Amino acid sequence: MRVCRRFTASLLLGVFLSLALPAAAQQALDVSLEAPGEVRELLERHVRLLKGEQVLPAAAADRIAMSRRARREVEQLLATEGYFSPSVRTDRSEAGRWLLKVEPGPRTTVGQVSIVFEGEVATAQGGPEAGGAAYLEALRSRWSLPQGAPFRQADWDAAKQALLDAVAARRYAAARIVTSRAEIDPDTASARLSVTLDSGPAFYLGALEVSGLQALPADLVQRYSRLEAGKPYDREALLAFQTGLQNTPHFASVIVAIDRDPALAKAVPVRVQVTEANPKYLGFGAGVSSNTGFRVEASYRDSNLLRRAWELSTGLRIEQRRQSAYADIFLPPSGRHRDSFGALIDRSDLEGLKISSQAVGATRSTVRGDIETQLALRLQHERIQPSGADESSQNTLTLNWTWLRRAVDDLLDPTRGYVLEFQVGGGTAVALADQDFVRLYGRAVRYQPVGERDVFILRGEAGVTLADSREGIPQDFLFRTGGAQSVRGYAYQSLGVSEGRATVGGRYLGTMSAEYVRWFEPQWGAAVFVDAGDAADTRGDFDPHTGYGVGARWRSPAGPLAVDLAWGHDERKLRLHFGVAIAF
Repeated sequence: MRVCRRFTASLLLGVFLSLALPAAAQQALDVSLEAPGEVRELLERHVRLLKGEQVLPAAAADRIAMSRRARREVEQLLATEGYFSPSVRTDRSEAGRWLLKVEPGPRTTVGQVSIVFEGEVATAQGGPEAGGAAYLEALRSRWSLPQGAPFRQADWDAAKQALLDAVAARRYAAARIVTSRAEIDPDTASARLSVTLDSGPAFYLGALEVSGLQALPADLVQRYSRLEAGKPYDREALLAFQTGLQNTPHFASVIVAIDRDPALAKAVPVRVQVTEANPKYLGFGAGVSSNTGFRVEASYRDSNLLRRAWELSTGLRIEQRRQSAYADIFLPPSGRHRDSFGALIDRSDLEGLKISSQAVGATRSTVRGDIETQLALRLQHERIQPSGADESSQNTLTLNWTWLRRAVDDLLDPTRGYVLEFQVGGGTAVALADQDFVRLYGRAVRYQPVGERDVFILRGEAGVTLADSREGIPQDFLFRTGGAQSVRGYAYQSLGVSEGRATVGGRYLGTMSAEYVRWFEPQWGAAVFVDAGDAADTRGDFDPHTGYGVGARWRSPAGPLAVDLAWGHDERKLRLHFGVAIAF
């Protein structure tokens, strides 16, 4: 019994020593790197031996294995950057300190490029996007890894993908790379690249196949579609269709795709999978602007009114100097056209002029690319009460046509491009108006980037109402100006025609503005600006007023918010303006 206990104690002691001694013998390993700057960051980021704390193995064989593993990692990493004949050594002469020495050798460059096309694209004789020698030569000229370029694995993969995308984006939806090969010659540090791409057959669109509709009408998706059966497949057209559907209030999600089966190429069905959104929405908001003061508003939307996909949009807005209630119904589109009708009640008290108006109307909107046109018929009753002058009222039937082009890089925060708008409208004494009149209006805004962040903005507008006098013409068809987004340094709608103690609309308008915005941070910037303009009832009375100043900018989700401090040169007075910096 005593012998057994002694044996057990000795065994436990031996096990303890066998576990403890190797742990006590472990030694930290310090590894440093000696390599040129062009590859140093890559190696430090990915080689395991250079990351974190390392432990020096006790056994010589383990140390050799660790060194060899690091060498393989270095060689594989350098190969992805085009270095195929590197020299990698590990200096282990100093105990506990290793030096990894790397000489990458010459970088491989592209020596020859061979791009071969197969399938219908190689034999087609069509336009610049259909095939033929000119089209194929254009594809080869856009190859992103040409002769003489440094060879990198990432660039090689990207070049093949770009070529495939270029062919598959239009017509050839089933295009694929059949073979690709990069032959590396370490002696000459050159690469021979060869790619064979098979376009497959040209694809043509077939009928829409819609799934997911439940409460909405069955033909709703078709009414939004501008795709035509029999037209060649175009990936951008399908994406635009998907984006257009997604931007409507009807759908929570939309997927538009085709089956890339060559057997379906002659009339490939366009599959549209939708998930309906909640049609009813109730919203509340609050805000403030220097033009009309504080405001609160409530809105209600039903995007499936009477289960016919009619969009009802109604709301109430109460501002310090203006109040309005509206209700509009938008019908589903028919091709490029969309019709709507609605009613509006509006009251305002600006610069001594009180206006009360009630209107009903109908509008047809047409969109072609970045150009939108509107034709609006409106019947309105208007009552005006100028302070210190006689009030008046009239009923007017007007017709107005608007042409608008937004060619900008971002609708909410443009930094490049332009906006052009032109309007022509009027009324006639034959249909309710007190006299015949025609209103012409034009506006242009240019956004010019300066450097990497800044933007220079030029804006101008002009208008004229052709009539014998302004009497009996609705204020919407006359002109007043001043305030934010107009001539800063002057009160909102304060530049116009004096009548009693009020400012009313005149028949002539002209404004100009130049603004430079400097963005110090992605979200914060500052601006300097000069504005000039006036509204008058005769050309002789037209006298431009000038304002200039500085402002702050903040990029909000609704667009850049602006706070401007402007000096009105004619009034000799500083004014603070704030609101959204752009208004389309």
